[in-house]
Amino acid sequence: MFPDTPPQNPNNAASRFSALKNSKSVLLEGDHDVFGDGSVVIVATPGHTPGHQSLLVNLRNTGPVVMSGDLYHYPAERTLKDFTPFAALGNPELEVASKAKMEALLKEKKATLWIQHDILAYAQLKKSPAFYD
Repeated sequence: MFPDTPPQNPNNAASRFSALKNSKSVLLEGDHDVFGDGSVVIVATPGHTPGHQSLLVNLRNTGPVVMSGDLYHYPAERTLKDFTPFAALGNPELEVASKAKMEALLKEKKATLWIQHDILAYAQLKKSPAFYD
């Protein structure tokens, strides 16, 4: 994120990120319960990229929701065994393990999975000013 020579960017992203370089940060190993109460959990799901993470949010009325990031790109990936077309940046074996971990988590928590790249599901989600609680 902080190369010696930042890439040229028309939006000047390098200058926006420069303030982060020396900011307080926490390097996570594995899952991380953000508030210590299970309401928001960062779930380690490496494979697509080395530090890939998903997010489990337990909402009072909606129930548990998992935002998968790039773990899944399409719903069909959940049923295709060892299907890792986007693991070229990462590690296909870790991605397969992360997907198995995610499927177990979804079953255990009875959570809804939101696949950010699923345009059909996204179209049906509430948008601001509507919300999930």
